[in-house]
Amino acid sequence: MTSSGELPSEALQSLARAHGVATDFWDFGGNHRIVTAATIRSVLRALGVAADTDDDVARSLEDADLAPWRHVLPPCVVMRGGADHVVAVHVTDGARVEVEVVREDGERIPLDQAMIWVEPREIDGRRIGRASFTIPGRLPLGWHTLIAREEGRDAVEAPLAVTPDRLPTPQLARGRGWGMMAQLYSIRSESSWGMGDTRDLAELASFFGDVGADFLLINPLHATSPTLPMTPSPYLPATRRFVNPIYIRPEDIPEVGYLSGPQRSLVEWAAEDVRPANHSNAPIDRDAVWEAKSQALEVIHAAGRSRARQRDFERFCADGGSGLQDFALWCALREKYQHEPFPPELASSNSPFVARQRRELADRIDYHCWLQWIVDEQLESAQRAAVESGMGIGIMHDLAVGVHPVNADSWSTPEVFAAGIGVGAPPDMYNQQGQNWHQPPWRPDALARSAYAPLRDMARSVLRHAGALRIDHIIGLFRLWWIPEGAGAAEGTYVRYDHEAMVGVLLLEAHRANAVIIGEDLGTVEPWVREYLASRGVFGTSVLWFEKDQAGYPIPAESFRELVLATVDTHDLPPAAGYLAGEHVDIRARLGLLTEPEPKVRAEANQERDRMVGRMYDYGLLDEDPTEREIIEALHRYVAMTPSLLVGVSLTDAVGERRAQNQPGTDTEYPNWMIPLADGSETPVMVEKLPSNARLLSLVAALRAQLGEADRLS
Repeated sequence: MTSSGELPSEALQSLARAHGVATDFWDFGGNHRIVTAATIRSVLRALGVAADTDDDVARSLEDADLAPWRHVLPPCVVMRGGADHVVAVHVTDGARVEVEVVREDGERIPLDQAMIWVEPREIDGRRIGRASFTIPGRLPLGWHTLIAREEGRDAVEAPLAVTPDRLPTPQLARGRGWGMMAQLYSIRSESSWGMGDTRDLAELASFFGDVGADFLLINPLHATSPTLPMTPSPYLPATRRFVNPIYIRPEDIPEVGYLSGPQRSLVEWAAEDVRPANHSNAPIDRDAVWEAKSQALEVIHAAGRSRARQRDFERFCADGGSGLQDFALWCALREKYQHEPFPPELASSNSPFVARQRRELADRIDYHCWLQWIVDEQLESAQRAAVESGMGIGIMHDLAVGVHPVNADSWSTPEVFAAGIGVGAPPDMYNQQGQNWHQPPWRPDALARSAYAPLRDMARSVLRHAGALRIDHIIGLFRLWWIPEGAGAAEGTYVRYDHEAMVGVLLLEAHRANAVIIGEDLGTVEPWVREYLASRGVFGTSVLWFEKDQAGYPIPAESFRELVLATVDTHDLPPAAGYLAGEHVDIRARLGLLTEPEPKVRAEANQERDRMVGRMYDYGLLDEDPTEREIIEALHRYVAMTPSLLVGVSLTDAVGERRAQNQPGTDTEYPNWMIPLADGSETPVMVEKLPSNARLLSLVAALRAQLGEADRLS
């Protein structure tokens, strides 16, 4: 089958394939689709490739063929440790060339030339030969430098990353581990400022560690714009490298202890404005929280700090480098221009006019750097509390798939992003028009030229105080659905990334942080991708409701994959209590999101529930006439019976919450990412009450008992 529009020529298809742009794909209905010429040209244009005319295509094809020969070394080399790697070096034919590796520690290692003959080529009026050199697999893991020296020419350098072949399986007490999953913003304590924060995170980690949990998975904490209204979705940030300072607990900042009486009063008064919301079941008001915290934080920042603390702050800023400074400047500019677009002369950090803004906004830049320092310190304390409580992993952070259309990352490094492109998903059975998330994607070629710095810096920052990282939509490291600006979501195509390099860079940062990586690989994923990730030691994701056989029945517990984080549900579904009650149908019916008749959808949901409960009976996990609580405990015991090495429990399931945190396909129609933690009667559940919550303790006891039984049977 073909999409409407002009079909691509053979030459255009060849050019697309040369740049990793798919010219065809199989849709969710099993139909073979040909991508239109218009889409291919738009995507190539976003990659900096001319393809508007036949002559453009011919020239660009020649350029793609000659590109490697025009450079002495590749822009970046990523290899696996433990295995030799051959790198191609292009020099004047017949010229003498020497290649060496300069390790991170400064040691120099000359490379041996491999006896591989490749016919020289005439490139831009010069005869170029290819020499191959072997990089030894015994090199230590890390970032090194390749240097090639051709006689009579300047030396050429390229970054070299030696990455783990495979991350080790985490060493847990029983060989397996379980943990809680929580939306941090939704979980308040008596002293919270209207939403969950870093002190609440530390309290949660300490408590759950005490009852045997190995990890605490939380929502992404990525930063948004500092201006109001604040974007509620944690999956649509302004940057994935830095943290949203709304999670700071102001009174935990050391300098608060040295405030004068009037200054301390200002901080306390700010808290009083929002603390009453802790006991409210109304949607979380991030704007009110941020206004109150901003008042307090401005006072604390203005009070100054000791010389020792100032030195710590300066070291933090030095470690953050230009990336931190650029982000802080972007925040200051957003404050200055509010919701207006930046002036054209400030459209990116590369503009020469930006230097003047850095001088004029120096105080605000210092303030936003300070916010990042404070939240970093508090996250460090939370991870320390997790480990000291006995957790084998600790805090598990979450990495969103992309950034908001108006974001700090593409402003500071515009050359890495594809202009005029949004990321989304092709049509499927749930979204028949496809989805456009309007998130600008990284350019694969620019990532290589930057030695994967955006990925490396982001991973390094998020893993600073984490024992694990969950990567949303990990298939994005392999391919993404690019949609040209102005086109419908169905009028896109896949663009492939160098997954070997990107996964390798990610694993190197995880190795340095001694962290576990979990990939969200739900949905339509080519089988080889899951096999590849498992071979690299990356955990997958299994959700009980989605694990079905071809007839639609839940798969046997023993058929689950081993290297996965297995859970009953996910944040895009109602909690177990709500799902069993058909809340996922109720919401879509109420909001007009059903694509099939409501009676049919309800009948299918009832059948799904009955089959799931029947499976629990098959395994002897239920008695006659079970209560809702008993069914939910049986679901978790079933997951614990699987061979999966990590088992996750949603905190909403543990307290009996019914409402979904997020309803896909909605924006303002549903209070996505604003639902405070509550029980089945919608009574807010406070952090202080969790250790005495009978329902939670019963579920934890059932899960731990089942895991112990599974251990004895293994």
